[in-house]
Amino acid sequence: MDFVIREMKEEDIPSVQYVAKTSWNDTYKDIIPVAVQEKFIEHAYSHDMMKHRLQQSHLFVGEVDGKVVGFANFSPIKYQNEAELGAIYLLPAYQGNGMGTALLRKGITILEGVKKIYINVESENKTGKAFYTAKGFAVVDAFEDDFDGYMLKILRMVLHI
Repeated sequence: MDFVIREMKEEDIPSVQYVAKTSWNDTYKDIIPVAVQEKFIEHAYSHDMMKHRLQQSHLFVGEVDGKVVGFANFSPIKYQNEAELGAIYLLPAYQGNGMGTALLRKGITILEGVKKIYINVESENKTGKAFYTAKGFAVVDAFEDDFDGYMLKILRMVLHI
């Protein structure tokens, strides 16, 4: 499958919102109640929040035939050359074709000088854990997080560049 990885633009916001909602609902259908997911998506991927992310972080999209089917969100480099990978989400039909890896590589390339990239993954998200482990991320911490009244078990993972 041919795809293109590029920087996200403001006009991509509706497509990225769709990818976020669809992939969240698919990934977390048996992990997080739908009402909790919906509330999170509504806030975290609102138009205003996405505009803020575009200004404050690095966002990339993956396209197939001109259609956005995935995205990644990296924070700027923090102290000690560390960055946060906030998300890599792909529509379910496009997972497993190398696009997630390409989005990760794009972030690593753009974040010149980064030595560590961190990600938080819900412990029951088997697909996410397998992806990040296969890319060289290792668990450095495990904790519970109150996610709008619903307790999640989070794994903190790091990739040393």
